[in-house]
Amino acid sequence: MKKHIIIAGVPRAGKSTISQMISKKFGYQHISMDSIIAGIEKTFPETGIDSDADIQPCDNLVNISARMAPFICAMMDSGEYDELDYGMVIDIYQLLPQDFVKYIDGSICDIYYFITSEVTVQERYEILKAYDTPNDYTYYLSDKENMENCISIVEVSKLLKEQCLKFDLPYFETSNNRKNVVSSFVKSLNE
Repeated sequence: MKKHIIIAGVPRAGKSTISQMISKKFGYQHISMDSIIAGIEKTFPETGIDSDADIQPCDNLVNISARMAPFICAMMDSGEYDELDYGMVIDIYQLLPQDFVKYIDGSICDIYYFITSEVTVQERYEILKAYDTPNDYTYYLSDKENMENCISIVEVSKLLKEQCLKFDLPYFETSNNRKNVVSSFVKSLNE
């Protein structure tokens, strides 16, 4: 069985693009956690998972990550993929390095973080607009809402970078040359 792969990080850093490329190139089952988390929020409010909670974005990320990490672990332990020679590539925003290390077995799963920590809020906003599509929830938000989101995305990127360094987990900065970073990363998986 192939090792599972988690592609984690902030919105518009390339997670879904990378996950889709890995799925197509290497035959992994692509799982986007955005819709799963949305389903959990609507169906099981007792979990405390609420992407729109009226708390600081970093605090909410800590809350959701601590709940999603054991869920992802259970997905990997389900045995669903044991007999088959393909693994899962999971893309997720709400998974902190501290929770990956605490809950997920690194011997059966690799993780890579994609962040945009080396930019100002205005530069982050420009990145969001450059890669926003009608398939993205941010596409339909006002400029003001997106600018507010960019403030927290820069903050979260810095938190992810800090934790990746602390736990010695790989991260990639896609603030500049996103296409080259994404392409080089996917190529590196061949080696």
